[in-house]
Amino acid sequence: MLKPEVDSLVPHVPFSRRTFIKAALGTGFAAAVMPVSAQTIHTDSEGLEAGEVAVHSGDTLVPAYRAQPLGKTHLPVIIVVHEVFGVHEHIADVCRRFAKLGYLAIAPDLYVREGDASVYPTIQQLNDQLVSKVPDDQVLADLDATVAWAGANGGDLNRLGVNGFCWGGRITWLYAEHNPRVKAAVAWYGRVAGGHTANNPANPLDRVADLHAPVLGLYGLQDPSIPQDTLAQMKQAIAQGPEAGRGSQFVVYDDAGHAFFADYRPSYKKADAEDGWRRVQVWFKQHGVA
Repeated sequence: MLKPEVDSLVPHVPFSRRTFIKAALGTGFAAAVMPVSAQTIHTDSEGLEAGEVAVHSGDTLVPAYRAQPLGKTHLPVIIVVHEVFGVHEHIADVCRRFAKLGYLAIAPDLYVREGDASVYPTIQQLNDQLVSKVPDDQVLADLDATVAWAGANGGDLNRLGVNGFCWGGRITWLYAEHNPRVKAAVAWYGRVAGGHTANNPANPLDRVADLHAPVLGLYGLQDPSIPQDTLAQMKQAIAQGPEAGRGSQFVVYDDAGHAFFADYRPSYKKADAEDGWRRVQVWFKQHGVA
Protein backbone atom coordinates (compact mmCIF):
# COMPACT_ATOMS: atom_id res chain seq x y z
CA MET A 1 0.00 0.00 0.00
CA LEU A 2 1.08 3.58 -0.66
CA LYS A 3 2.03 5.80 2.23
CA PRO A 4 -0.70 8.41 2.76
CA GLU A 5 -0.41 12.07 3.54
CA VAL A 6 -2.64 14.03 5.85
CA ASP A 7 -5.52 16.39 5.79
CA SER A 8 -4.87 19.47 3.69
CA LEU A 9 -5.01 19.99 -0.04
CA VAL A 10 -1.70 21.32 -1.33
CA PRO A 11 -1.42 23.14 -4.66
CA HIS A 12 1.68 21.40 -6.01
CA VAL A 13 -0.12 18.03 -6.18
CA PRO A 14 -1.88 17.40 -9.52
CA PHE A 15 -5.60 18.20 -9.33
CA SER A 16 -8.13 19.21 -11.91
CA ARG A 17 -9.35 22.81 -11.74
CA ARG A 18 -12.80 21.69 -10.66
CA THR A 19 -11.37 20.44 -7.37
CA PHE A 20 -10.77 24.04 -6.29
CA ILE A 21 -14.11 25.48 -7.41
CA LYS A 22 -16.65 22.82 -6.48
CA ALA A 23 -18.44 22.70 -3.15
CA ALA A 24 -16.92 20.79 -0.27
CA LEU A 25 -16.97 17.05 -0.75
CA GLY A 26 -20.02 15.38 0.72
CA THR A 27 -22.32 18.40 0.38
CA GLY A 28 -25.26 18.70 -1.98
CA PHE A 29 -26.60 16.16 -4.44
CA ALA A 30 -25.85 15.29 -8.05
CA ALA A 31 -27.89 17.09 -10.70
CA ALA A 32 -29.04 13.73 -12.10
CA VAL A 33 -31.04 12.94 -8.94
CA MET A 34 -32.69 16.31 -8.34
CA PRO A 35 -35.14 17.09 -6.83
CA VAL A 36 -34.18 15.40 -3.57
CA SER A 37 -36.92 13.65 -1.61
CA ALA A 38 -38.37 15.20 1.54
CA GLN A 39 -37.70 11.92 3.36
CA THR A 40 -33.91 12.33 3.04
CA ILE A 41 -32.14 11.32 6.25
CA HIS A 42 -29.63 13.69 7.85
CA THR A 43 -27.21 12.44 10.50
CA ASP A 44 -25.55 15.15 12.56
CA SER A 45 -21.84 15.29 13.32
CA GLU A 46 -22.14 15.83 17.08
CA GLY A 47 -19.37 13.90 18.82
CA LEU A 48 -17.61 13.26 15.53
CA GLU A 49 -14.60 14.50 13.65
CA ALA A 50 -16.05 14.77 10.16
CA GLY A 51 -15.22 16.44 6.86
CA GLU A 52 -12.92 16.37 3.88
CA VAL A 53 -9.42 14.91 4.02
CA ALA A 54 -6.92 14.12 1.29
CA VAL A 55 -5.09 10.91 0.45
CA HIS A 56 -2.04 10.48 -1.77
CA SER A 57 -2.55 7.78 -4.39
CA GLY A 58 0.36 7.64 -6.79
CA ASP A 59 0.87 11.23 -8.01
CA THR A 60 -2.71 12.29 -7.28
CA LEU A 61 -4.23 13.74 -4.13
CA VAL A 62 -7.61 12.06 -3.77
CA PRO A 63 -10.21 13.92 -1.70
CA ALA A 64 -12.24 11.82 0.72
CA TYR A 65 -15.01 12.39 3.23
CA ARG A 66 -14.12 10.99 6.65
CA ALA A 67 -16.12 10.67 9.86
CA GLN A 68 -14.96 9.12 13.14
CA PRO A 69 -15.64 9.46 16.87
CA LEU A 70 -13.95 12.57 18.21
CA GLY A 71 -10.70 12.00 20.06
CA LYS A 72 -10.60 8.23 19.68
CA THR A 73 -8.03 5.98 18.00
CA HIS A 74 -7.59 2.29 17.21
CA LEU A 75 -10.98 2.40 15.53
CA PRO A 76 -12.42 -0.26 13.24
CA VAL A 77 -12.38 0.99 9.65
CA ILE A 78 -15.16 1.01 7.06
CA ILE A 79 -14.29 2.06 3.52
CA VAL A 80 -17.50 3.46 2.02
CA VAL A 81 -17.48 3.09 -1.77
CA HIS A 82 -19.72 5.69 -3.35
CA GLU A 83 -22.55 5.03 -5.74
CA VAL A 84 -22.55 6.19 -9.34
CA PHE A 85 -23.25 9.80 -8.26
CA GLY A 86 -19.95 10.17 -6.40
CA VAL A 87 -19.32 11.37 -2.86
CA HIS A 88 -22.37 13.54 -2.36
CA GLU A 89 -24.43 14.24 0.78
CA HIS A 90 -25.95 10.75 1.03
CA ILE A 91 -22.55 9.07 1.07
CA ALA A 92 -21.25 11.56 3.65
CA ASP A 93 -24.32 10.81 5.75
CA VAL A 94 -23.61 7.07 5.57
CA CYS A 95 -20.07 7.79 6.81
CA ARG A 96 -21.52 9.69 9.77
CA ARG A 97 -23.92 6.82 10.50
CA PHE A 98 -20.99 4.41 10.68
CA ALA A 99 -19.01 6.87 12.82
CA LYS A 100 -21.90 7.09 15.29
CA LEU A 101 -21.49 3.30 15.67
CA GLY A 102 -17.82 3.71 16.55
CA TYR A 103 -16.12 3.29 13.17
CA LEU A 104 -13.66 5.39 11.23
CA ALA A 105 -15.60 5.62 7.95
CA ILE A 106 -14.04 7.12 4.85
CA ALA A 107 -15.34 7.58 1.30
CA PRO A 108 -12.76 8.59 -1.34
CA ASP A 109 -13.76 10.39 -4.54
CA LEU A 110 -12.89 7.65 -7.01
CA TYR A 111 -13.73 9.87 -10.00
CA VAL A 112 -11.36 12.71 -9.12
CA ARG A 113 -9.17 12.35 -12.21
CA GLU A 114 -12.05 11.99 -14.66
CA GLY A 115 -14.45 14.74 -13.57
CA ASP A 116 -17.26 15.91 -11.32
CA ALA A 117 -20.22 13.53 -11.08
CA SER A 118 -22.45 16.24 -9.63
CA VAL A 119 -22.78 18.28 -12.84
CA TYR A 120 -24.26 15.75 -15.28
CA PRO A 121 -28.01 16.24 -15.73
CA THR A 122 -28.83 12.59 -16.52
CA ILE A 123 -27.56 9.21 -15.40
CA GLN A 124 -26.93 8.25 -19.03
CA GLN A 125 -24.65 11.25 -19.58
CA LEU A 126 -22.91 10.56 -16.29
CA ASN A 127 -22.22 6.97 -17.32
CA ASP A 128 -21.16 7.77 -20.86
CA GLN A 129 -19.03 10.83 -20.19
CA LEU A 130 -17.45 10.03 -16.82
CA VAL A 131 -18.04 6.63 -15.20
CA SER A 132 -17.11 4.60 -18.28
CA LYS A 133 -13.70 6.32 -18.28
CA VAL A 134 -12.73 5.22 -14.76
CA PRO A 135 -10.38 2.18 -14.78
CA ASP A 136 -10.94 -0.54 -12.19
CA ASP A 137 -7.21 -0.84 -11.49
CA GLN A 138 -7.03 2.87 -10.68
CA VAL A 139 -10.01 2.55 -8.33
CA LEU A 140 -8.48 -0.39 -6.48
CA ALA A 141 -5.20 1.50 -6.08
CA ASP A 142 -7.06 4.52 -4.70
CA LEU A 143 -8.84 2.27 -2.22
CA ASP A 144 -5.50 0.79 -1.14
CA ALA A 145 -4.21 4.31 -0.52
CA THR A 146 -7.38 5.16 1.42
CA VAL A 147 -6.94 2.11 3.62
CA ALA A 148 -3.35 3.18 4.31
CA TRP A 149 -4.51 6.69 5.21
CA ALA A 150 -7.07 5.27 7.65
CA GLY A 151 -4.40 3.13 9.29
CA ALA A 152 -2.20 6.18 9.79
CA ASN A 153 -5.02 8.35 11.15
CA GLY A 154 -6.67 6.44 13.96
CA GLY A 155 -7.84 3.27 12.24
CA ASP A 156 -7.12 -0.34 13.14
CA LEU A 157 -6.47 -2.16 9.87
CA ASN A 158 -6.89 -5.52 11.59
CA ARG A 159 -10.59 -4.59 11.61
CA LEU A 160 -11.21 -3.50 8.04
CA GLY A 161 -14.59 -3.63 6.33
CA VAL A 162 -15.91 -2.33 3.00
CA ASN A 163 -19.44 -1.12 2.22
CA GLY A 164 -20.52 0.04 -1.24
CA PHE A 165 -23.64 1.00 -3.16
CA CYS A 166 -24.64 0.57 -6.82
CA TRP A 167 -21.46 1.26 -8.85
CA GLY A 168 -19.67 0.99 -5.52
CA GLY A 169 -21.37 -2.33 -4.80
CA ARG A 170 -19.59 -3.87 -7.77
CA ILE A 171 -16.33 -2.26 -6.64
CA THR A 172 -16.89 -3.66 -3.13
CA TRP A 173 -16.96 -7.19 -4.54
CA LEU A 174 -13.80 -6.50 -6.54
CA TYR A 175 -12.03 -5.02 -3.53
CA ALA A 176 -12.86 -8.02 -1.37
CA GLU A 177 -11.18 -10.05 -4.11
CA HIS A 178 -8.22 -7.67 -4.26
CA ASN A 179 -7.14 -6.85 -0.71
CA PRO A 180 -6.45 -9.72 1.73
CA ARG A 181 -6.75 -7.33 4.69
CA VAL A 182 -10.51 -7.01 4.22
CA LYS A 183 -12.32 -9.00 6.93
CA ALA A 184 -15.88 -8.52 5.65
CA ALA A 185 -17.76 -6.55 3.00
CA VAL A 186 -21.30 -5.45 2.18
CA ALA A 187 -22.38 -4.87 -1.42
CA TRP A 188 -25.70 -3.07 -1.87
CA TYR A 189 -27.15 -3.84 -5.32
CA GLY A 190 -23.73 -4.21 -6.90
CA ARG A 191 -23.49 -5.85 -10.31
CA VAL A 192 -21.56 -9.15 -10.29
CA ALA A 193 -21.54 -9.95 -14.02
CA GLY A 194 -21.78 -8.11 -17.32
CA GLY A 195 -19.77 -6.86 -20.26
CA HIS A 196 -16.02 -6.31 -20.34
CA THR A 197 -14.16 -3.21 -21.46
CA ALA A 198 -10.58 -1.98 -21.34
CA ASN A 199 -11.38 -0.06 -18.15
CA ASN A 200 -13.51 -2.86 -16.66
CA PRO A 201 -11.70 -6.03 -17.78
CA ALA A 202 -13.26 -8.35 -15.19
CA ASN A 203 -16.39 -8.57 -13.09
CA PRO A 204 -16.72 -10.01 -9.56
CA LEU A 205 -17.93 -13.32 -10.96
CA ASP A 206 -14.71 -13.65 -12.95
CA ARG A 207 -12.57 -13.26 -9.83
CA VAL A 208 -14.37 -15.37 -7.25
CA ALA A 209 -11.27 -17.55 -6.86
CA ASP A 210 -9.54 -14.51 -5.33
CA LEU A 211 -12.24 -13.72 -2.74
CA HIS A 212 -10.53 -12.96 0.58
CA ALA A 213 -13.55 -12.27 2.79
CA PRO A 214 -17.26 -13.02 3.12
CA VAL A 215 -19.58 -10.56 1.39
CA LEU A 216 -23.15 -9.72 2.33
CA GLY A 217 -25.02 -8.95 -0.89
CA LEU A 218 -28.22 -6.91 -0.54
CA TYR A 219 -30.42 -6.84 -3.64
CA GLY A 220 -33.92 -6.03 -4.89
CA LEU A 221 -35.96 -8.58 -6.78
CA GLN A 222 -37.48 -5.78 -8.87
CA ASP A 223 -34.08 -4.45 -9.99
CA PRO A 224 -33.90 -4.90 -13.79
CA SER A 225 -30.24 -3.91 -13.90
CA ILE A 226 -29.12 -6.97 -11.92
CA PRO A 227 -30.67 -10.20 -13.26
CA GLN A 228 -31.32 -12.79 -10.59
CA ASP A 229 -29.61 -15.48 -12.64
CA THR A 230 -26.32 -13.60 -12.28
CA LEU A 231 -26.70 -13.74 -8.49
CA ALA A 232 -27.39 -17.48 -8.75
CA GLN A 233 -24.18 -17.88 -10.76
CA MET A 234 -22.29 -15.89 -8.14
CA LYS A 235 -23.65 -18.05 -5.30
CA GLN A 236 -22.62 -21.22 -7.10
CA ALA A 237 -19.13 -19.86 -7.84
CA ILE A 238 -18.66 -18.81 -4.22
CA ALA A 239 -19.69 -22.26 -2.99
CA GLN A 240 -16.94 -23.74 -5.15
CA GLY A 241 -14.41 -21.02 -4.37
CA PRO A 242 -11.97 -20.33 -1.54
CA GLU A 243 -13.05 -20.98 2.03
CA ALA A 244 -12.61 -17.32 2.95
CA GLY A 245 -15.59 -16.35 0.83
CA ARG A 246 -17.91 -19.27 1.47
CA GLY A 247 -19.65 -17.51 4.33
CA SER A 248 -21.01 -14.93 1.91
CA GLN A 249 -24.76 -14.38 2.00
CA PHE A 250 -27.36 -12.88 -0.33
CA VAL A 251 -30.55 -11.16 0.77
CA VAL A 252 -33.08 -10.34 -1.95
CA TYR A 253 -35.98 -8.07 -1.01
CA ASP A 254 -39.12 -9.01 -2.92
CA ASP A 255 -40.60 -5.54 -3.38
CA ALA A 256 -37.38 -3.55 -3.75
CA GLY A 257 -35.74 -2.33 -6.92
CA HIS A 258 -32.38 -0.69 -7.43
CA ALA A 259 -31.18 1.91 -4.90
CA PHE A 260 -33.68 0.91 -2.22
CA PHE A 261 -31.33 2.28 0.47
CA ALA A 262 -31.11 5.72 -1.17
CA ASP A 263 -33.43 7.72 1.10
CA TYR A 264 -33.08 10.84 -1.07
CA ARG A 265 -34.64 9.10 -4.12
CA PRO A 266 -38.11 7.75 -4.99
CA SER A 267 -36.59 4.24 -5.13
CA TYR A 268 -36.19 4.23 -1.32
CA LYS A 269 -37.90 1.35 0.50
CA LYS A 270 -37.86 2.29 4.16
CA ALA A 271 -38.54 -1.15 5.67
CA ASP A 272 -36.00 -2.91 3.43
CA ALA A 273 -33.39 -0.20 3.92
CA GLU A 274 -33.74 -0.39 7.69
CA ASP A 275 -33.58 -4.18 7.64
CA GLY A 276 -30.48 -4.03 5.46
CA TRP A 277 -28.81 -1.53 7.78
CA ARG A 278 -29.47 -3.81 10.78
CA ARG A 279 -27.95 -6.70 8.85
CA VAL A 280 -24.87 -4.60 8.01
CA GLN A 281 -24.22 -3.91 11.69
CA VAL A 282 -24.59 -7.56 12.62
CA TRP A 283 -22.43 -8.64 9.66
CA PHE A 284 -19.46 -6.50 10.59
CA LYS A 285 -19.67 -7.52 14.25
CA GLN A 286 -20.01 -11.19 13.33
CA HIS A 287 -16.87 -11.07 11.19
CA GLY A 288 -14.65 -9.16 13.59
CA VAL A 289 -14.73 -5.70 12.06
CA ALA A 290 -16.61 -3.93 14.87
